[in-house]
Amino acid sequence: MKKILLIITFMLTTAMDGQSFVEQKDKHLHFAAGNVAGAVGYTLSYQNHEDKTRALITGICTAFAAGVAKEFYDAATGGYVELADVAATTLGGITIGFTIPLFEVKKPKLRANKRKRRPKSNKKCYKP
Repeated sequence: MKKILLIITFMLTTAMDGQSFVEQKDKHLHFAAGNVAGAVGYTLSYQNHEDKTRALITGICTAFAAGVAKEFYDAATGGYVELADVAATTLGGITIGFTIPLFEVKKPKLRANKRKRRPKSNKKCYKP
């Protein structure tokens, strides 16, 4: 119950200017570029290391690096640098990083034998 009240309080007290983020076409393109960069980083890392956590972090960092590189390009060519563009690109990488594992085929787990048994012998243990 406390969590629900906390969520409702948070929703009522935060600024509701999220629509401006949705309306900008540039942010959509940055989000899509973050999806692509995050997917490339995730798949390359997972193919090399087969570790999902490492692949997730690599995908997010790849998307962040792509966003920062784009903003460096904007600064060098006289464009307008926005931190919201980096945030949109990174958010695209985070989204795809958490989405890819949902669609991966799970490998079946093999049961390992707990212990090896000795073969049965024909000898009698008890001699009356």
